[in-house]
Amino acid sequence: MQIPGPIDPIVREAKPASPDEKIDILGLSRDELKQKLIEAGVPEKQAGMRTSQVWGWIYHKGVTSFDDMANISKDVRALLGSLFRISRPEIIDAQYSEDGTRKYLLKFNDGSEAEAVYIPDEDRGTLCISSQVGCTLNCKFCHTGTQRLVRNLTANEIVAQMMVARDDLCEWPASSINRKVTNIVMMGMGEPLYNFDNVKKALHIIMDKEGIQLSRRRITLSTSGVVPMMERAGKEIGVNLAVSLHAVDNETRDEVVPINRKYPIEELLEACQKYPGTHNSRRITFEYTMLKGVNDSDKDALNLVRLLKKYDLPAKVNLIPFNPWPGTPYECSSWDRIRAFSELVFAKGISAPIRMPRGRDIMAACGQLKSESQKLRKSQQIALDKEKQEKKGNKNAN
Repeated sequence: MQIPGPIDPIVREAKPASPDEKIDILGLSRDELKQKLIEAGVPEKQAGMRTSQVWGWIYHKGVTSFDDMANISKDVRALLGSLFRISRPEIIDAQYSEDGTRKYLLKFNDGSEAEAVYIPDEDRGTLCISSQVGCTLNCKFCHTGTQRLVRNLTANEIVAQMMVARDDLCEWPASSINRKVTNIVMMGMGEPLYNFDNVKKALHIIMDKEGIQLSRRRITLSTSGVVPMMERAGKEIGVNLAVSLHAVDNETRDEVVPINRKYPIEELLEACQKYPGTHNSRRITFEYTMLKGVNDSDKDALNLVRLLKKYDLPAKVNLIPFNPWPGTPYECSSWDRIRAFSELVFAKGISAPIRMPRGRDIMAACGQLKSESQKLRKSQQIALDKEKQEKKGNKNAN
């Protein structure tokens, strides 16, 4: 299977807004917002102040109406309301797991859909954000990989996932104290480094100190190994790096993570060596899904240690019990096998915690995300096909 691109696959972007539609200012950079305000008629001398005011109301207070911006004069609010809007995607479905996990199926303006997941824990609350509608990588153990790539999400649509979660959790105004969303992982649907510009822009908005104020130390970007973009991500975004490894030899990884055929393990780990800002207190996280009989032997564990030490990487390995989905050919390794694997890696001096599955009952666990409406449409089509076959059979019988 050919992996698209030399760097980026050719994917469809979101359709531009109609000229007569209001401009959605969610997801604009500060400079873009300032320029839009000037173009709208805000005097240039006031534009900087108005930008800070609007920015604070959107990203610190979470408002969706200009009428709520109390420190802006009524005439300016009316002007802004006539030209601009502050959007939220439609929540097609919100599911709540018995373990507290929340999954949101979001529908964007063009009808495209993606999922975001909030995972609460004792000391943190992590929001898993999507970067694309579907995925181009076709990782064999991942449910998202069975959904065709539709398009990249815009910066607006990436930021909107954070806004929706904070709305649902009643977490406005934004604060650095007693947060519910304390961390972000770019580990939802899609490959973030195949949508670099939009992901970069969105994360800079989320990190802005006058808005949501989330520290870059609390943001992790996960990649399946888009080697040419990794160093750039470190320099221009500067968040934590997670790498979807899932195998320790090229033959196995070629099968389960097909991008390995383009950027094999050796190139991937060399790129990890070059990732800016990596040190013992800021380690690279390697994601490793435990697949029964595929990558879970003692030999695999020892080879994993050998690889990480060969490239002298300050690393942590997250062992992820495989989360099943309909039609998958894989099984999860037994708990005894996962524990033995973890103990072997720990014994060699590398942290290898087992990540307990969360949200399995609502198909929100790692590797299970896929647009629910697409699943529904498929089930409806199967039912229609079955009905047609039955009618055809009845007609032939007559």
